[in-house]
Amino acid sequence: MVLLTTYFPITSPTLIFFVVLLIILSAPIIMGKLRIPHIIGMVLAGMVVGKYGLNILERDSSFELFGKVGLLYIMFLAGLEMDMESVKKNSRRFLLFGLLTCLVPLALTYGMSRWLLDYSHTASFLLGCIMASNTLIAYPIISRYGLQRHSSVMLSVGSSMISLFLALMMLAALSAAYGEDTGAVFWLMFLLKFSLFCILCVWLIPRLARYFLRRYSDAVMQFIFVLAVMFLSAAMSELIGVEGIVGAFLAGLILNRFIPHVSPLMNRIEFIGNALFIPYFLIGVGMLINIKTLFEGPHMLWVVALIAFFGTFGKAVAAYLSSLLFRLPKSAGNMMFGLTCAHAAGAIAMVMVGMRLEVSPGQYLVNNEMLNGVVIMILITCIISTMMTEHAAQQIILNEKVQQTPLTTQQDDEKILICVKYPDIAPQLLELAIMVRNQKLNRGLVALNVVYDDTSSVTHREEGLRLLERLQQRAAASDIHMQTQVRLATNIANGIKHAFREFSASEIIMGMHVHTDVNPKFWGEFIQSLYNGLNRQIVLTRFVQPLNTLRRIQVVVPSRAEFEPGFHRWLERLSRMASNLDCRIQFHGREESLELIREYINNHHPSVRAEYTYMAHWNELPTLAAHVSDDHMFVVITARKGTISYKNALERLPNELMQHFSGKNLMIIFPDQYGEQKEDSMTFTAAQHQEESSIYDAIARWINKKR
Repeated sequence: MVLLTTYFPITSPTLIFFVVLLIILSAPIIMGKLRIPHIIGMVLAGMVVGKYGLNILERDSSFELFGKVGLLYIMFLAGLEMDMESVKKNSRRFLLFGLLTCLVPLALTYGMSRWLLDYSHTASFLLGCIMASNTLIAYPIISRYGLQRHSSVMLSVGSSMISLFLALMMLAALSAAYGEDTGAVFWLMFLLKFSLFCILCVWLIPRLARYFLRRYSDAVMQFIFVLAVMFLSAAMSELIGVEGIVGAFLAGLILNRFIPHVSPLMNRIEFIGNALFIPYFLIGVGMLINIKTLFEGPHMLWVVALIAFFGTFGKAVAAYLSSLLFRLPKSAGNMMFGLTCAHAAGAIAMVMVGMRLEVSPGQYLVNNEMLNGVVIMILITCIISTMMTEHAAQQIILNEKVQQTPLTTQQDDEKILICVKYPDIAPQLLELAIMVRNQKLNRGLVALNVVYDDTSSVTHREEGLRLLERLQQRAAASDIHMQTQVRLATNIANGIKHAFREFSASEIIMGMHVHTDVNPKFWGEFIQSLYNGLNRQIVLTRFVQPLNTLRRIQVVVPSRAEFEPGFHRWLERLSRMASNLDCRIQFHGREESLELIREYINNHHPSVRAEYTYMAHWNELPTLAAHVSDDHMFVVITARKGTISYKNALERLPNELMQHFSGKNLMIIFPDQYGEQKEDSMTFTAAQHQEESSIYDAIARWINKKR
């Protein structure tokens, strides 16, 4: 044993990183066996390997660096995953809960420190500020359960930022009281700097994001850009005297709409954080805890018990009182308490500030007793927070399943088929499919490449296999299973239809015909034959810029569209797309159609920012072109000939789109039409092929030329 101690603490960077990775790997396994949340395992492992435990590792600069990155990552992810529309709608709730979760623990802890521990006014106020703030240490549990956008979670995240900001402001005032910069001038300058910082971030970051994400699609470059923005915002926050976590959270809020929750980029951001940076931060927190201080005497136990109890009790009062005021269920109150009761690096940072404030020569505001009490309190609150959050998450999931039982009994046939041919637009088609799929069903996608069975089929088949392999890798980056098939066919439309039936698909997503030099017709060679011969939903898209840079979706709805069997399918897909992109969606149509659309969105997607504009006649379609910007998606709900919503004006659709909407992001949707009718059915009254333009249109154009 004596010989072993000569090798500790480990100083080799390689071995330090190996031990940390070993902890990250083994802690979830061991904690899973013990039915204890994994986060506690990371903190306990840090205690064991730290200088107050077995002294295997020293808390060197790597823990300072990665720990700081981990804390910034937690706050950045919290901002990225917030539902901004719900935040706007519930801003009063955020403010009220934030004030309660800050002021109630502050008042209780201050009174306890003054009357039970006999601390000074300033020391009691500092301890109150520490307990008023909190760290979202249990947030990775939320990500694991997929509850990032649950109302109680968003309330907790928003209130955490409000309470942290207020605590930091009060700490800045306390620090100023011991420095030279006191009085109104200090506060005016501080507020001015903070306001300029917020304005600069809100103005600069969206412009940088739009410029970069539109021009560079490389996965590594996009990830590095996002991290650079996060650290820039955090560094600017620290420059004005506010903790970097405030800047990281603000960057997450601003980038929220540019990084959809279901995108591969979001998956990479979460993966790197949860795999490395956040565990490093938790292990570093554990290395600060000296459990031996609990055995120094009954007075130390008394100090720790009082600090932990009053701070935690104050958070509980704020959480459950807010849940009662907002009429939320008990599980939501448990979640709010679990997320807001933990303290970690923020508390350590505040204590360190107090240790630098000299009350009198040789005496500082924070003594060893308060330091040890706060550090042990961190361990206790982390355990309470993780266990309560885990319990509340399970409660919420079970309650939602019980409430959704009647809905899940209904058969949902969703299975999206993506038809790909061109490598430049195939990734965008995949991204669109990810946007509109039902995450709760968690069904895979199908990617299809149909090749003409001619003399060049071998070469084209190899190209198709390579394209589908790249798409499969992209889908795997979002944890989505994808089936692929390269199919030989003498008729492309028939090949797609046969694959559609083989895979039991529910709808098709494909790119629009672009090579007008090969085929001057708007629909190309086979699309017209496809949508006339297949009665299920077909989505044709043309992308001018990336999906995540869209600001608005404009949808044109024909009259009587609500009577079609596929009405709710396309409406559900567009609602999911608007929700995941966090952009506005505007519907143009008749009042009777808009009323049903409004009712559906309010009931099923209340967070979607929808607008409804009356359009009297389909002839008004060209006038909408002036209101469609480059960062809009123009969606046309059309119909097959012979259906209830079909109108003669739809025959002019190809010409109108080419003339007025050239160079715009475009989507054309052919909804489900005949329900369960077999696709192969064909009669003299419903032929499977229709010409793109009628002879009457040709005659009308000839007459106009002769005038």
